[in-house]
Amino acid sequence: MADRTAPNCHLRLEWVYGYRGHQCRNNLYYTAAKEIVYFVAGVGVVYNTREHKQKFYLGHNDDIISLALHPERVLVATGQVGKEPYICVWDSYTVQTVSILKDVHTHGIACLAFDLDGQCLVSVGLDSKNTICVWDWRRGKVLAAAPGHTDRIFDISWDLYQSSKLVSCGVKHIKFWSLCGNALTPKRGVFGKTGDLQTILCLACAKDEVTYSGALNGDIYVWKGINLMRTVQGAHGSGIFSMNACEEGFATGGRDGCVRLWDLNFKPITVIDLRETDQGYKVARGENSRGLSVRSVCWRGDHILVGTQDSEIFEVVVHDRNKPFLIMQGHCEGELWALAVHPTKPLAMTGSDDRSVRIWSLIDHALIARCNMEEPIRCAAVSTDGIHLALGMKDGSFTVLRVRDMTEVVHIKDRKEAIHELKYSPDGAHLAVGSNDNSVDVYGVVQRYKKVGECIGSTSFITHMDWSTDSKYLQTNDGSGRRLFYRMPSGKEVTNREELKLVQWASWTCVLGPEVNGIWPKYSDINDINSVDANFNNQVLVTADDYGLVKLLRYPCVKKGAKFKKYLGHSAHITNARWSHDYQWVITIGGADHSVFQWKFVPERKSKEALHIAPQETLADSNSEESDSDQSDVPEMDSEIEQETQLTYRRQVYKEDLPQLKEQCKEKHRATAMKKRERAPGSGVKLHFIHGYRGYDCRSNLFYTQTGEIVYHVAAIGIVYNRQQNTQRFYMGHDDDILCLAIHPLKDFVATGQVGRDSSIHIWDTETLKPMSVLRGFHQLGVCALDFSADGKRLASVGLDDNHTIVLWDWRKGEKLSAMRGSKDKIFVVKINPYLPDKLITAGVKHMKFWHKAGGGLIGRKGNMGKTETMMCAVYGWSEEMVFSGTCTGDICIWRDMFLMKTVKAHDGPVFSMHALEKGFVTGGKDGIVALWDDTFERCLKTYAIKRAVLAPGSKGLLLEDNPSIRAISLGHGHILVGTKNGEILEVDKSGPITLLVQGHMEGEVWGLATHPHLPLCATVSDDKTLRIWDLSPSHCMLAVRKLRKGGRCCCFSPDGKALAVGLNDGSFLIVNADTLEDLVSFHHRKDIISDIRFSPGTGKYLAVASGDSFVDIYNVMSSKRVGVCKGCLNYITHMDWDKRGKLLQVNTGAKEQFFFEAPRGKRQTIPATEVEKIDWTTWTCVLGTSVEGIWPVISEVTEVTAACLSNDRKVLATGDDLGYVKLFRYPVKGKYAKFKRYVAHSTHVTNVRWSHDDSLLVTVGGGDTCLMIWAHELEGHREFKQCDSEESDIESEDDGGYDSDVTRENEINYTIKALSTNMRPMTGVKPHLQLKEPSVDERPPVSRALPQPEKLQTNNVGKKKRPIEDLVLELVFGYRGNDCRNNVHYLNEGADIIYHTASVGIVLNLTTSCQSFYVEHSDDILCLTINQHPKFPNVVATGQVGDTGDMSATSPSIHVWDAMTKQTLSVLRCFHSGGVCSVSFSATGKLLLSVGLDPEHTVTIWKWQEGAKLASRIGHTQRIFVAEFRPDSDTHFVSVGIKHVRFWTLAGRALLSKKGVLSSLEDARMQTMLSVAFGANNLTFTGTISGDVCVWKEHILVRIVAKAHTGPVFTMYTTLRDGLIVTGGKERPSKEGGALKLWDQELKRCRAFRLETGQVIDCVRSVCRGKGKILVGTRNAEIIEVGEKNAACNILVNGHMDGPIWGLGTHPSRDVFLSAAEDGTVRLWDIPEKKMLNKVNLGHPARTISYSPEGDMVAIGMKNGEFIILLVASLKIWGKKRDRRSPIQDIRFSPNSRFLAVGSTECAVDFYDLTLGPQLNRINCCRDIPSFVMQMDFSADSTFVQISTGAYKRLVYEVPSGKQVTEQAHIDRITWASWTSVLGDEVVGIWSRNTDKADVTCACVSHSGLNIATGDDFGMVKLFDFPCPEKFAKHKRFLGHSAHLTNIRFTNGDRFVVSAGGDDRSLFVWRCVHAPH
Repeated sequence: MADRTAPNCHLRLEWVYGYRGHQCRNNLYYTAAKEIVYFVAGVGVVYNTREHKQKFYLGHNDDIISLALHPERVLVATGQVGKEPYICVWDSYTVQTVSILKDVHTHGIACLAFDLDGQCLVSVGLDSKNTICVWDWRRGKVLAAAPGHTDRIFDISWDLYQSSKLVSCGVKHIKFWSLCGNALTPKRGVFGKTGDLQTILCLACAKDEVTYSGALNGDIYVWKGINLMRTVQGAHGSGIFSMNACEEGFATGGRDGCVRLWDLNFKPITVIDLRETDQGYKVARGENSRGLSVRSVCWRGDHILVGTQDSEIFEVVVHDRNKPFLIMQGHCEGELWALAVHPTKPLAMTGSDDRSVRIWSLIDHALIARCNMEEPIRCAAVSTDGIHLALGMKDGSFTVLRVRDMTEVVHIKDRKEAIHELKYSPDGAHLAVGSNDNSVDVYGVVQRYKKVGECIGSTSFITHMDWSTDSKYLQTNDGSGRRLFYRMPSGKEVTNREELKLVQWASWTCVLGPEVNGIWPKYSDINDINSVDANFNNQVLVTADDYGLVKLLRYPCVKKGAKFKKYLGHSAHITNARWSHDYQWVITIGGADHSVFQWKFVPERKSKEALHIAPQETLADSNSEESDSDQSDVPEMDSEIEQETQLTYRRQVYKEDLPQLKEQCKEKHRATAMKKRERAPGSGVKLHFIHGYRGYDCRSNLFYTQTGEIVYHVAAIGIVYNRQQNTQRFYMGHDDDILCLAIHPLKDFVATGQVGRDSSIHIWDTETLKPMSVLRGFHQLGVCALDFSADGKRLASVGLDDNHTIVLWDWRKGEKLSAMRGSKDKIFVVKINPYLPDKLITAGVKHMKFWHKAGGGLIGRKGNMGKTETMMCAVYGWSEEMVFSGTCTGDICIWRDMFLMKTVKAHDGPVFSMHALEKGFVTGGKDGIVALWDDTFERCLKTYAIKRAVLAPGSKGLLLEDNPSIRAISLGHGHILVGTKNGEILEVDKSGPITLLVQGHMEGEVWGLATHPHLPLCATVSDDKTLRIWDLSPSHCMLAVRKLRKGGRCCCFSPDGKALAVGLNDGSFLIVNADTLEDLVSFHHRKDIISDIRFSPGTGKYLAVASGDSFVDIYNVMSSKRVGVCKGCLNYITHMDWDKRGKLLQVNTGAKEQFFFEAPRGKRQTIPATEVEKIDWTTWTCVLGTSVEGIWPVISEVTEVTAACLSNDRKVLATGDDLGYVKLFRYPVKGKYAKFKRYVAHSTHVTNVRWSHDDSLLVTVGGGDTCLMIWAHELEGHREFKQCDSEESDIESEDDGGYDSDVTRENEINYTIKALSTNMRPMTGVKPHLQLKEPSVDERPPVSRALPQPEKLQTNNVGKKKRPIEDLVLELVFGYRGNDCRNNVHYLNEGADIIYHTASVGIVLNLTTSCQSFYVEHSDDILCLTINQHPKFPNVVATGQVGDTGDMSATSPSIHVWDAMTKQTLSVLRCFHSGGVCSVSFSATGKLLLSVGLDPEHTVTIWKWQEGAKLASRIGHTQRIFVAEFRPDSDTHFVSVGIKHVRFWTLAGRALLSKKGVLSSLEDARMQTMLSVAFGANNLTFTGTISGDVCVWKEHILVRIVAKAHTGPVFTMYTTLRDGLIVTGGKERPSKEGGALKLWDQELKRCRAFRLETGQVIDCVRSVCRGKGKILVGTRNAEIIEVGEKNAACNILVNGHMDGPIWGLGTHPSRDVFLSAAEDGTVRLWDIPEKKMLNKVNLGHPARTISYSPEGDMVAIGMKNGEFIILLVASLKIWGKKRDRRSPIQDIRFSPNSRFLAVGSTECAVDFYDLTLGPQLNRINCCRDIPSFVMQMDFSADSTFVQISTGAYKRLVYEVPSGKQVTEQAHIDRITWASWTSVLGDEVVGIWSRNTDKADVTCACVSHSGLNIATGDDFGMVKLFDFPCPEKFAKHKRFLGHSAHLTNIRFTNGDRFVVSAGGDDRSLFVWRCVHAPH
């Protein structure tokens, strides 16, 4: 039998020839030690040129493509390609990994760069978004990530002179990034006129915001800020690939083969032209004679390193720059296939598709000769005497060269297809040449290579050949996988295999044949092994394959799937592998990476000595994982372990899926939900005791706590058991099976891990049973092993996913520190080194690994032990390197570091548990023996056998069998605690006696359950083949047990309690004595499982037995005969009940049918539903029928109700279902979807529920979790509300407390993103910048005799010298966003300032000076605002904005945290809340920030805002959440309120846990829409509702309702921190008693109301804040009011329009005041110098336009209903009004001579009125033929013309007052206009921008000086242009701040200000004009 283990010798990488220059750049640097670092294939190389030595970094598993050097020049970061690529940061000195960064990028990592101090690393991915990611690389944590660009990014760099700024460049772009918080915000570089927009390939940053970049055309582009400042033209002849900055200046390298050096100001110093060198490639190679191309430069001092496209590295000394040294060479691009070794010298020959053949010296590690051929080379061979070198070419020819001087001997072309293999015969006489033409030609060497034979037998191309030692035979392999033999030299095929038996082969390079069967995996027939070479001396074989693996196997290896050692390095396919002539080295060549690797062979005797050398760390093991063939001596797997490895713990439905399923089902059941549903029952149950311990598939899960209690787990419950009192307490935070448990070193906290789709780990306190932290988000399917570190700060966990991922946590913070794939096979245990918390071990199936942390990853090495056994347990010993592990064969392995020192036999069968003590160890095994050992496992000090005989007298319960398999051991308190596979927990006294503490069923489902008719007992029967009787009274023990020959599924006591019937799974049943459990009778009439069994009531005369084959048999108990059979069921029977008389039997089947049968014959009866309810049933355990209709949940498609039981008082029905819920309903449960109380404790399906005889207890059994749970029944009245009181039922009532228009608006509002806004007016036609200009008829002659062109615009009221306007500065904003935002007005600085927001600006208003200052960094509308109340963070404000998708790009929603006084941005948090952020709140310490999103899930997120780090995030609610606020005294508790929603949240580590508010405590309380929240002492919470009530909550339970605190919705509440008083604001009509504002005491019992003197019919308060003696109120009507607490005086601080848009805007002709008219029916007069509203007029109708007369004494207002009004300014009296139109008036204008009034309307008309005729306003004329509605109108200076802009993008001119259209262009051009507000016309084409395809320029106004035009557009931008601007896309300045849709814009007199009016934001912005200096 051949040895199938891996060989003991190994390979060590010694040299790599080549450098990766193709497709990579900037990848060659000097380290601090003056070594050179670069990469080839998948290997990082550190090359010492002085000593000519290489070191290798092998931590990658695919091609490396990017490299960055840390500023201290010792550490290197490299990035690779691959599906899940990662970045390694490693030490160039030790070549060991320092950190691994993973799980962000896909496809590959294109660029890397460290920042100046080396703390941060930036990486760019190769994914479609070219994601940019900034890392804190030491911790492996992502600080920020953002989509980089739509096209490839080629280079990225940190600005070394400004912190947190970066620059990236690539295809047709350069971007300047700033990092703030977690947000990376880009600004695109502006190429402008200075240079062409083109691809930028590389960059370097300099001082003063200057950036130098290399472009594709060979220019250097110099940037200042984001603008292109200048270009250095023709710096290189073509693309500049690399740029490197150093102290002296910059070096650039280009495609033209030159390197240029520049000084610090980028003045040229010198050129180094590498094309001139005598070395390297100068050859012209046919079509690709592209010459030398520089890919990487590095300049340090007087040395320059240059890497080229052709895999060469040059070193240049600056002062001797004409002599570059070639220090590394390799093959260039093209596949590398040919490899031959010299027969007598240490030389290797390679030939490649680059057409060169090269000879390498294996001793000097250098290229010693090269020669260029005409064709790509595919194979090579050296003659036996070493004189000739034969090369096979791609074109079918072959060439023979003399090795000596590379001269040609002969060139022969006999074939068309490539020559893939050629070999000289051992006697040197012949050369065999195999081609892709399926044949081998044989040539005679001495006859000058004359063809002497031909082998034709293959049907496919030839892949491999070998000669026999006597040169008489040749064997070939071909592409179809056939192996053929030929006689030589004739080439005749050998068909008789007999004559080959004795053939000795001279070499073995074939992949087929019995000797090399083992190179193929067991079940594979694939041809991915490219090359093999046998080393006959050492009996090893080397193989090379398509996956880049070099493998070492024993030779011969006869059986498939042999074990091997594998080596990574090559990235993709390895094309060839050969031993050197003396077997010292293996040479391998890579196809795609065209590199040559030289491996040193370390034979066995040497490898023993080499053990002290640390093995080269790699991520892949050298002892293969894949090859798991059954080694001859592998022991058979232990049955228990076998079972355990097969458990997957998968679930059909996970609890996490329920909310979604419910939502889906709810839609279907909306209608039924409207009906009145049955209330939940008054009484409840509380978990009291659990019989069970999970030992059958878990180990080491049983411990003593600090206080001497015992902690363990079963089902979904963590149990703390007090052995003195025999009581249990429960941790109920999990919702599915717990699989592992670990205890903190201080023994007070416990960590438990559970099953789940996204399974969580809870760390909880064993005293308080409260969770300290919940860890989730990393493990799928489940968590199977946990361990705390010795200092208790870290926790290691292992998942159940396919890779058994290992995660190391900082559990208190909830942070993942590191993670790595563990193993394909199951891992049983993880342990953290107690001395070095960065190290850990894992052990499992054929697995023992030693790990250490590296950044975000872990690096693992296999234990060194020949063959790996399955390990079941492991512990660290008395020093950091000692490890002890227990195997599945009963041995203890003793390890030092990773080497196995020795093994000790400890148990028969597997060692399942071991524990380290101070002076020794304790172990337990399958043999049921506990052994104590000394500290070296030399001596076994004592053993304890677990036997019935040694049970202590008086021990309760019974041991099921002797020597049960031991699964957990723990020591403490003078005892040994033992857990067994049979579900028992025992305490072994040191002196020997054993006490049984807890026990439960063993593995197997438990279905059968019966309670005794008059004693506190119950019986269970299980698939574990036992029947057990349990005591339900306080002794809680098992009274009797009996083993059955088969498992059972049901049991039942007889009515007198003396007999017990048990149904078994083979169709038989027994009746046993209920005390002794001895058989009375047994029957076997059925084949299928017995599913239910029932005695008839009374005397128990009949026994009904239901079976799975759908019959019920009725037996007469006395005569022991079957007396009847009930037939007619179509499916297996699930439940049965007798009626009181013992005559009628009710049956349920699996098909949800309900049948009735009459005893004793079993005749079927049909009974109408109404009658069924009247029948008196003895028991009710059925789940069908009208009286229990309501027990089926909404999601009954995925879950079955498996069991039910009615209490004996017939009031409460208990049910159990497939999801593990126990529910209580009020009986009868009529109508669908009744309300219930629900309890989670069982993990999977609850199989049975029963009430005890007196209803005091409820007993339930779980299927998969084998538990028997006992619940105490608590009747109504005497319950304090406890945590485990049930959750509410599934469907909330539709009634949510009423309707309110304001709430509905806020809930349904759709916030538009400015960037996506569309046009506001319904325009038609072609936009101006897309219209074709008609050439005018008379192009004027160049010299005109005509009069000079008149001014376009009359410029009368500006000073003598006209000065253009350079800039606009925001001066004032009139407006406040109150109508759909809340809680957004606050005091700052002790009430000196207030802060609020409108549109996208945050406004700070100083109350003494009325000056406003602005925060303008938001890119879109602000929706929420809060201030930090902690004294450490004075004036810190957080604002959240609208956003698009949450992809972290610049349009994503974000939160800005900023200083209200300095307006400095402190942090920007980009969030995944797609849609926007609707609520923000700071925690008590001010360090955390809570945000709520508008996304469909209404996500709740907690941030550490200073770091920009997301701490935790969770789905909030399916409907809108309005507000979430931290408790004012807490950093971990907060409350969220929304549509029919109130939730109480806790932050545990990084997890958010929440509880719904429980209403059931108050009669008739219902969940309403909650709008606001406030807090009181002692955990009180107040929530304001839509109906005006305020709910008062204690913890999460409703305790009181303050009815009608307001008459309308309570929109806002404010908790005063200093005195606890609470302010509420709501919506109500002002009255004598009440007002919309109230101040309450701390308990919300007494209040004082304030009236807001606003004059509104209804006051609606949206925001309140309380300062010293003052209350600040924000209203729905955009007012901010300050109310004095003492005198209730109101002072209005801020006014604004309450509804928009504001359409009309009119500026006074001579004063700095202006009028606005809006949709809210008001006209308001604003004063700019006084910064306030002077007056407002209520018109009663929405107004559309407004205009002053030229003298400013009259005002004309146009209304939406077609009416217009003229007011006198002095008295505000109406001078006249008229309604000649039915549709909105769009613009209204006085003529400059005050005679005419022009009125333009939507009816496509302009009406003229003559004002001199008096106020009756008769229309004198109108303009006809207007193609669309009128937008803007302007009069000419002489009042004779009017120009009109229309909705069809046409501008028309008419005469006044005749209304005739003027069409002659020349005439129009001569008109001088009095004003210009049109957005149309040739003069203003330039104001239309490129991206207005869906949106428009909406308004414009030319300044009085006639030099500028200001415009407003649908994107909310104000822009300033020069006037006129006839060129398209004119240059402009843009000003942000408004929301989408500007409606109007005007200059005030003297061009002092610009006023802009907002559509969506209902705000007026006043901008100060900055004029150009004279």
